[in-house]
Amino acid sequence: MGAATLRGADVRVRWRDRSKIERVEWQTQFMLRAVNWLFFLAWSALGLVGSLEGRTGYLLGGALIAVNVAQCLVADRHMRAALDQYLGRRQVPRAMTVAAGLLGVVALGLIAALAASGSTKAGLIAMPLMFAPMPFASTYVLVTPVWTFVRQAAVGVVVGVGLAALVRPTAVALMVVAGLLILCAALCLACFRCSGWTLSVMWESEHAREVEARLAVAEERLRFGRDLHDVMGRNLAVVALKSELAVQLARRGQEDAAVAQMIEVQRIAQESQKEVRAVVRGYREADLAAELAGVRGVLSAAGIHCTVTGSAAGLPPEVQSALGWVVREATTNVLRHGDAKECSVRLAAGPEGVVLTVENDGVTARAGAGGGSGL
Repeated sequence: MGAATLRGADVRVRWRDRSKIERVEWQTQFMLRAVNWLFFLAWSALGLVGSLEGRTGYLLGGALIAVNVAQCLVADRHMRAALDQYLGRRQVPRAMTVAAGLLGVVALGLIAALAASGSTKAGLIAMPLMFAPMPFASTYVLVTPVWTFVRQAAVGVVVGVGLAALVRPTAVALMVVAGLLILCAALCLACFRCSGWTLSVMWESEHAREVEARLAVAEERLRFGRDLHDVMGRNLAVVALKSELAVQLARRGQEDAAVAQMIEVQRIAQESQKEVRAVVRGYREADLAAELAGVRGVLSAAGIHCTVTGSAAGLPPEVQSALGWVVREATTNVLRHGDAKECSVRLAAGPEGVVLTVENDGVTARAGAGGGSGL
């Protein structure tokens, strides 16, 4: 009991640790796998139950159901690899595609044998016929271009109709076979291919946001570097010149002049320290009013409803700067380390001090101590 509880808790933690797009991908994979099983039950299994006649019919029907189950199992393993290939992560092993195709051919052969033997009631073989190519087509449609799939599906329809003509050469039967095979291909395009396309668009959007964040950091670093260069470039050049002049004066025995130059170097160095501190201070200071105004927009853009109450007016500058950093860090944590839908920021000032409260509904499992320094 204890081990089962721990496993259940571990599954919940892993689910909570997934990003939103990873959860969507997992749910998409689960849905696409379930579709094959649902169609197997609705089309093949239910289509055969009660329609088989005689010993031959039961033998062929049982073999067909066993092959259909094998098709669904192979499609289960094939689906994740097919989605990975569609998303550009890896290639599907050729053996998986060949195995799925061969099972589809075997299923169609068993259906043809059932139809030829007359071991099923008229018309009820149509549903297993529509399901037979679906497990293969459901994954193949993800690993081949759309128009290539359409052309190959058209060839498959022609071949299927030709084989049906050998078993039951009537116009109605051939039209039914053609219609069912076309419907199967259309369902694979509408369900499986469209699901893969939707998932790829979502991943592209996620990658674009990550690139935008990295570019913003790089731009900030470049701006900081430019500011330091502007502040220190001229001063360091003057320090180098005056130091060289002091060395030359000292070699000529003009100690007083050399000392005067070094005093000037000392003054420039002290001024440079002050200027660098001013630059760094400008980057480190956080405006509480601006942070409170910005947190709502940032979280709303991420799909999180945010409410902000309270005002920074009247608070001392040092308090505003400190709380501004708290709001900024809390916003980052909500975005990066949780899966919140609602977030509230409350600022309350009273005689005994200021209280800043940030609450959200996306807190995940407690993380271990990190190796960062908080910078």
